[in-house]
Amino acid sequence: MTNNRLMNGDVTESEVYTSDEEALVNGAPPFDNTINDDDHSGDMDREYTGSFEGPEKTLEVMFRKVPGGGDNDGASAAVQSRRDGLRKLNRSELDRICSRARCTILSCISNQYLDAYVLSESSLFVYPYMLVLKTCGTTTLLRCIAVLIELGKKVGLEIDWVGYSRKNFNFPGDQAYPHQSFHQELDYLYSHRNLSKRLDGNGYTLGPVTSDHWFVFVADQTARRLSMENDTDRVLNIMMFDIDEKVAELFYYDKYQQHEGETKEESVKRISKEQTTRSGIDALCPGAIIDPCAFEPCGYSMNAILFRSYSTIHITPETGSSYASFETNQRVADYTPLINNVVRTFRPKRFVMTLMADEDALKEMTSNPLTDAAKLVVTYGTNKQNYKRSSLASIQVEDDCCCMMGNFVRK
Repeated sequence: MTNNRLMNGDVTESEVYTSDEEALVNGAPPFDNTINDDDHSGDMDREYTGSFEGPEKTLEVMFRKVPGGGDNDGASAAVQSRRDGLRKLNRSELDRICSRARCTILSCISNQYLDAYVLSESSLFVYPYMLVLKTCGTTTLLRCIAVLIELGKKVGLEIDWVGYSRKNFNFPGDQAYPHQSFHQELDYLYSHRNLSKRLDGNGYTLGPVTSDHWFVFVADQTARRLSMENDTDRVLNIMMFDIDEKVAELFYYDKYQQHEGETKEESVKRISKEQTTRSGIDALCPGAIIDPCAFEPCGYSMNAILFRSYSTIHITPETGSSYASFETNQRVADYTPLINNVVRTFRPKRFVMTLMADEDALKEMTSNPLTDAAKLVVTYGTNKQNYKRSSLASIQVEDDCCCMMGNFVRK
């Protein structure tokens, strides 16, 4: 494991957690193996506090074929490309994964390369050999690890690479086990090493611990560039806070007229499309298949897929905790125009940008959105907004996975 520090004065120290013992030394609570962790033990209602934890927890798991597993070896190439590996999992099996994380599937879009599911609490993306699950609020994302290992074996796959990340919580006291601290999350992951040695990874903290920072866990047993999903070698995430009030108002359900004779399903579908076009979200994903979803009384989620890539947006517009996120794994040489368009759409007071990529992906990029620009100028109409990067952190983990994180504040 190698730490690469950017040679900038505003780079903050990255904290590294390498084992259960080290976590305990740093004050983490020990893992309680007496807790019931079956499929329904997470089904608990937590009192709504009037605020919502918008920033998502993200779990990315790459798989590989078990040697001699014979996963569709005799199938045609066309069939393999569409329903191979994890894409053979049926709806009840996907529901089981989501149930462990305390969320449900609302809708789905698909193409030749992947399936994208809008969830009650964010999104799920399923490739033949990779699964990405994002959940917000008080979901229990990591509780699906054991089920993923089990279902992977069912289709002849084993874990090859695991990445888990999240920003520090705005309302940490609302979280349920095992997400009440990063130490607890690490202990929970380590407790599953008897199911897969490939969960033997390390935890890191990027960014200032007194402000917005990013927790990352990586269990890297292979080079990402050698994985079977070699087109998904970078993920850009923009987490925006205190979005413009007029923009936030667009995502309140009662702002839209109800049509007489319209079913509930028809109303949700129409309002979802209206929110997408009025906000300009549709322009952020040109040419993509878009699946939007409006929530009552407020909130919005959207998945978009284009060839092998996905883009996803999630919005919680509540006053005092308004938030919008944009994430994509598009292979773009220069993300600057996309970042400008996203920030222009939501006009936040501050945002956190993260990039996780392999070394080959960084070499393909003509401009690094985190290291090459200490300032961002966004124009809309006759107005101009200036954002300054207040902190920057970078680290290389295991073989070739690079993680970068920057805080930007409107001036």
